[in-house]
Amino acid sequence: MAMNFQALMQMKTLWQRFTNNHPKFPAFLRAVQPEIREGSVLSISVKNPEGKVIESNLKVTASDIELIEAFKQMV
Repeated sequence: MAMNFQALMQMKTLWQRFTNNHPKFPAFLRAVQPEIREGSVLSISVKNPEGKVIESNLKVTASDIELIEAFKQMV
């Protein structure tokens, strides 16, 4: 699979914009990163402007850790 450097650069630009808009989020990721290991459970909830909440979670697998490590190398 060939790497699309243009898409990679666009992702970097979008990530920088995201972190400028939400400066506490990268610090949160750094704080939780040591705690994310196989068997950990990640939970997420989304509340829309009308107040509807959707929640989900996932149990972290070894392949998830591999993906997380790859993402860490990108940012």
